[in-house]
Amino acid sequence: MSKQVSIGGWAVAAVVLVGVVGGGVYLARKAMHPQPAPTSVPAPAASTAKAVPATPIQHPISQAEAGPATASTAALPALDDSDASVASALAGLAGGNELSSLLIPRQIIPRIVATVDALPRSAWGSRLLPAKPPQGAFVTQNTDGVTSIGAGNAARYAPYMQIVDGVDPAALVAWYVRTYPLFQQAYRELGYPKGYFNDRLMVAIDDMLAAPEPTAPQALTLDADKGVYRYVDPAMESLSTGQRLLLRTGPANEARIKARLRAIRARLLGHGPQPAPAAAATSARQPRGR
Repeated sequence: MSKQVSIGGWAVAAVVLVGVVGGGVYLARKAMHPQPAPTSVPAPAASTAKAVPATPIQHPISQAEAGPATASTAALPALDDSDASVASALAGLAGGNELSSLLIPRQIIPRIVATVDALPRSAWGSRLLPAKPPQGAFVTQNTDGVTSIGAGNAARYAPYMQIVDGVDPAALVAWYVRTYPLFQQAYRELGYPKGYFNDRLMVAIDDMLAAPEPTAPQALTLDADKGVYRYVDPAMESLSTGQRLLLRTGPANEARIKARLRAIRARLLGHGPQPAPAAAATSARQPRGR
């Protein structure tokens, strides 16, 4: 488990696609302090760019409940020239929050696509994030000799959570459907010439929704040679990148992100707004411990 994995970058990806600015979003290398973002998105390794047979599309973008925003007839810009219009659209989707101060304004869609593709994996290959990492150092706490993520670490993600909370799922999905050809092109250029990006997005969403919700702080150990923290529990350490990112935000933020993910997932599947699960409604009436 890295000391500084940027949930902020994933958060933008989540705001844009997964609900999450991302998840935005998060979100890239295993280091305590943030590293400068590259000026371009690296090409995929040869092993990931090899030809693969096409698989049937499971979640066609046409099924998404996109709303009236898709009625626009304006032509999309070329992918290489899309940064200005994408940044402007994201600023509007962010509900008036300071997304522009967090966003890396170069190759926005390719960075989002690379981030979403990496979220369900167990390792993070490159710094491809669409947003700047959170301020400050990773916060830990020590209780009776056991090191864990500190309660104060969640506060570092406050600017990104404001964006997540400010996004209207209906408007987000409408913009995503409208802009989808650019996401699909970026996904193919990433090394999946026969892949379908919306299917990969659904995999990322479902993987994050399956993230555990620990009822107690999870023990960490410091790998002094590599300068990274890892979970002591092998099962926790083997979680996907997206799931580990959610855990880093803290229980309350994880719940808020998952709620937004569920709303966006429903619209991507054409189901519209979904009622709260019965278990959640029951828990609201009958308090229970965690």
